[in-house]
Amino acid sequence: MMDFEKAGGLIAAVVQDYETGEVLQVSWQNPEAFELTRKTGRMHYYSRSRAKLWMKGETSGHIQEVQEIRIDCDEDAAVYKVKQVGGACHTGYRSCFHRRLEPNGDLTLLEAKKLFDPAQVYAQ
Repeated sequence: MMDFEKAGGLIAAVVQDYETGEVLQVSWQNPEAFELTRKTGRMHYYSRSRAKLWMKGETSGHIQEVQEIRIDCDEDAAVYKVKQVGGACHTGYRSCFHRRLEPNGDLTLLEAKKLFDPAQVYAQ
């Protein structure tokens, strides 16, 4: 069903709010993360920087419940429509896409209020 070979064993996972269509995050999945997501109904990813599988919310509690999965025509990317519990972004915002690049090169913060304090949520 999916072609994991085109991007070195990974596929792109675009995650959207199932009601609004807002893009919450873009991450990567290996075959195991893809299958766990399908079987559990919760988003799983492959971290390239940590070289490990992880479930969204395993530390923060901010899970993503899958409502629908769409596969692109090349079978190397998936769009997930999810119910987001808490913030999707590890920096505390609802979406990882909380800034806009202005024509002059500046970044404008679109979401002024954080949903959570990352220092508290991810304290070791």
